Amino acid sequence: MSLRVLGIDPGLTRCGVGVVDVTATRSASLVHVEVIQTPPDMPLEQRLLIIGTGIARVLDEHAPHAVALERVFAQHNVRTVMGTAQASGVALHAAASRGLAVGLHTPSEVKAAVTGYGAADKKQVGTMVARILGLEAIPKPADAADALALAICHAWRTGGSLAPARAGAPVGTSLTPAQRAWRDAEKSAGVRRLGT
Repeated sequence: MSLRVLGIDPGLTRCGVGVVDVTATRSASLVHVEVIQTPPDMPLEQRLLIIGTGIARVLDEHAPHAVALERVFAQHNVRTVMGTAQASGVALHAAASRGLAVGLHTPSEVKAAVTGYGAADKKQVGTMVARILGLEAIPKPADAADALALAICHAWRTGGSLAPARAGAPVGTSLTPAQRAWRDAEKSAGVRRLGT
């Protein structure tokens, strides 16, 4: 049986959401992808309502087994990180209200999982997402490809298990060389995250 994962690349202006099915042999297929957009001049509460409603619709229509969300990092641009954190909160609420655990993944972890290189650029990530999913073109905009990459990363890191993955739970023992390299690099760098 396949593991169905909803990946969410949170953002206020563009929130990427992508659903993939991944088998125990790591074969992945596209189920759904879209980007939920809100205008910057709209009141914040209305923007969050649109994002939350869109995520809830995708959750209800596609019934994923797990949700993968990009882990929010502290950045110099406080306004950007606040918007991302607010959209993340809406996603976490939508998942929790349906009894789904959320796996939080760093950008470098996702890049390493899909490309083998933790500092890959967006084009490299998009290219590999298209290749992994057997798509003729890279999903556009980049938020769509990033959401799919998150879903693929989560499924691969949990070994395609249908058991719910807790945020921050230890990864299975079957790490790829790229995943081991990412884990070791992150430990040695002492990456600082929000909330830690």
